Amino acid sequence: MRAAFTKMHGLGNDFAVFDARRASLPLEPGLVAKLADRHTGIGCDQLIAIEPPRSGGDAFVRFWNADGSEVAACGNGTRCVARLMGRAARLETLAGEVVVHPSGEGITVDLGPPRFGWEDVPLAYAMDTADLPVAWDSLARPMTLSVGNPHAVFFVPDPAAIALSELGPRIAVDPIFPEGANVGIAAVTGPDRLRLRVWERGAGLTRACGTGAAAAAVAAARKGLTGRRVRVAQDGGTLTIEWRTDGRVLMTGPAAVSFTGEIELTDYAA
Repeated sequence: MRAAFTKMHGLGNDFAVFDARRASLPLEPGLVAKLADRHTGIGCDQLIAIEPPRSGGDAFVRFWNADGSEVAACGNGTRCVARLMGRAARLETLAGEVVVHPSGEGITVDLGPPRFGWEDVPLAYAMDTADLPVAWDSLARPMTLSVGNPHAVFFVPDPAAIALSELGPRIAVDPIFPEGANVGIAAVTGPDRLRLRVWERGAGLTRACGTGAAAAAVAAARKGLTGRRVRVAQDGGTLTIEWRTDGRVLMTGPAAVSFTGEIELTDYAA
């Protein structure tokens, strides 16, 4: 079975995007992991499938991490899908509906309101999500929240000084996070500026994470460290995040096409 794909990226966070609106594709965890392999497959942080809408939107979008695990939301990936759609659209996801539209800075995604309940993140048991009483070596007391997927955000003086490649995988799979967690290490660099690094569950250390930027911005505003509109600088570039007074989070940034191609899916089947 031959399938066309578009290789895209949002600030270096890269994706293989398949349009499955006309013909379904046999995507499952094992196949996704093989396609995502950078040595023998297409190579990507996440794989995305655009499917027919299920409840009145313009399309249903599914996201898989490079290890084959399916996730409910992906901010940079959503912007890439919006770029392919080429217009304002309502995209259905496992995390709910998101609205996307072109803007002067690229693509704006309405991620909806963040959730702060321990059962919403989710955590293994009830705790204060604004100041989680736990620590992993030098990282302690994160704020945890859901922006369609689970995040733990730590504020530190210098994100570059943290061994995130060592601590990230430990924290991401800690039993306190029954569905895993994306781990953000952030520093406040101005009243409307953050510096961020993210270890993404199932993908590892990526050049940028859209929902990670949103989680860090919301956490900083909630702690009174910044205002509600910030620029979040990551290794791959900068996103603008606005946590509006109506509670909804808007993420704005670029999305780019790297190349297009076709691949024989049966060559990667188990």
